[in-house]
Order: sequence, then structure tokens, then C-alpha cells
Amino acid sequence: MFHVKLPGHDAMARDADEHLTTAPVKLPKRVVDRPLRQVAKRLMMALAVLAVTVLIVWIDRSGYHDNSDGGVDLLDAVYYSTVTLSTTGYGDIVPYSDGARLTNVLLVTPLRVLFLIILVGTTLEVLTERTREEFRLNRWRSQLRDHTVVIGYGTKGRSAMQTLIATGLRKDQIVVVDPSVKVIETCNAEGLTGVVGDATRSDVLLRAELQRARQIVIATQRDDTAVLVTLTARQLNRGAKIVAAVREEENAPLLRQSGADAVITSASAAGRLLGLSVLSPSAGTVMEDLIQQGSGLDLIERPVIKSEVGKNVRETEDLVVSVLRGHRLLGYDDPKASPLQLTDRLITIVRASQGSEGSHSVRVTSAE
Repeated sequence: MFHVKLPGHDAMARDADEHLTTAPVKLPKRVVDRPLRQVAKRLMMALAVLAVTVLIVWIDRSGYHDNSDGGVDLLDAVYYSTVTLSTTGYGDIVPYSDGARLTNVLLVTPLRVLFLIILVGTTLEVLTERTREEFRLNRWRSQLRDHTVVIGYGTKGRSAMQTLIATGLRKDQIVVVDPSVKVIETCNAEGLTGVVGDATRSDVLLRAELQRARQIVIATQRDDTAVLVTLTARQLNRGAKIVAAVREEENAPLLRQSGADAVITSASAAGRLLGLSVLSPSAGTVMEDLIQQGSGLDLIERPVIKSEVGKNVRETEDLVVSVLRGHRLLGYDDPKASPLQLTDRLITIVRASQGSEGSHSVRVTSAE
């Protein structure tokens, strides 16, 4: 039996006020004007409609009658336009000529309708926002297939996401799960969909559509949380590829038993890099170059091309590290790795700019 070593505080156990049992899905927000700017625009439009109405009444003032003094001056025109557009209509100033009444029918009435639309526009927008957001969410659920779920958006989760995007994965194919509202808001700002909640709960993972995901990245800070998330994720999705990170190497076998296909030991990896840098700074620099995304050397996995079939591993143009044959990973010095077969995939070291079509980077991130 394995015992999980607990290394400290976890991002999955933050302040209680950030844990939401409803696990709402947060879609990336569309770029809209700020609320004050929207209100200012609506106010300017309303004032413009009022000014046009005043001008129309003032030009045709001879066709209007004021019960108080008979004539209509500029103030009376503003007063009449205001009470008319607001549908108050006291009746003390009325159009009595045929031209003034026709103008009211053809011009003032449409302006009154436009004025009301502008005034109630904000209210209507608030009322329809929930319906529109629900429609977006339903459409998102119906279209989401074979996506990637990143659980935990700390340093490890963010680095994993950046690596996936750098290798061609679209942002709309990534869903982040994290208990922090602020973290999910950050994801939304970056164009990612997020789910707020505790990933050890199956209902939270179901909101992320994990049961239809192709890949699952588990980057929690505590190893016991990673185990629970892995067990839950594997129960919901038997076919997805699950990659998990743990801090302590002794917990890696438990992650594999829980259903993880690959386990990255972040603490020991960082320790080995530190030790290597002490013994050989140049070797440490090369390893760090492999870890850094987008520059220098890079590890890629690519298919064997036809011209390489039948050749020895050392006869390829790239520096081959391993050969993936079926479910077996063969080292470059393994006699079984040669000759190369058409169905093989090669893991090679290349310059970062040489990643070709059909290949994807293989990255290892250090501890948070």
C-alpha cells in the first residue's frame, strides 16, 4: 500500500469564499465597451433625438397652439418635445394645423419610438444577457469534442497550456478547471474557457465536459489532490490520455495505479537539474534550453518518413532519442529500434524553429 506524502498548502484548497459548489462555466467574454461608455453613448443618442424633435417643432411652430399664451417659442418647443418623447403629453401645447399634425405622424412619432428604445435598451440588454449567455453555453457544450482539460492553473498548468498552444492546439479546445474565481477570470481574459470548482468532484469535471475530452493535464500542487482527481477523471473517461504532475517521486506509482498514463515528478526533476548544473553548468544550460518553450533546442515527436524506412536509427538526419513502436518506447541504443518501420514515431532533438507539420513538442516543466 502506498502512502501519499503531503507537501504543503494546495491551490485546490484556497479560501472558502473562492470555492463554489455550483462550478459555473466561464466562457471567454466578448470585447464590449465599458459600462460608462455604453451609458454615455445612449445618453448622447437620446439627446440627439430630443434636439432633432425640438428643431422640427421650432421650424413648424406656427402650426402649434399654446393654451397659456397662444404662441410657441423656443422654450415651448423644448417643453413640448420633452413631454411628447416621454409620452407624458399634458395637452397644453398641441398641433392644430394639418402640416403640424402630419409632421407629428411622420417624424415626431418615429422619434418618440426611437427615444423609448434608447431609454429601455439598457434594461432589455440586461434581461437578454442571461438568455444570450445560456445560448452560448449550450452551443459550446454541443460543439466541444476531443478537447484538453487542464486541472490546476498554477505555474505547471499554465506552462503546459502554453506548450499545447505553441504546438497548434486552439484555445477554444482547452478548458481550465480551478477553484479560484480570479484564476478563471484570468483564463477568460486570455481567451480560455474555465470552470470554477473543486476538481475532485465529479460534477465539476462533468461541467468541463471531461467525459468527452481527449487529453487531461493534472497540475495540482498537492499529491493527494492529484490522486483523487486522477481517480475521478479516469472513472469518467476511460479512453482519455491523463498526464499528472507530482512533487514527490514516491507518490508517482500511486498516480499510475490511479489511472495516469504519464507522471512527471516535478520536485525530483528540478533537483536533478540543479545537481547537473552544479556538476556541469554547460550540461545544465542544455537541459534548461530543452525545458524552455519556443527557443533553442526542442524535443519533438514525429512520424517516420518513407526515406527513413529500413534505416538504422543513427542514419537519420535528426538526433533520435527514442523510437515509439506501438506501445513500446525503445531507446536509440536498443537493438530492436533498428531498422525503422513506417508505423514508428521518432522522438528527436531539433532546433525550436524546425518543428515540422505532423510533429509536436515534448516538454517537461519544473516544480512550481
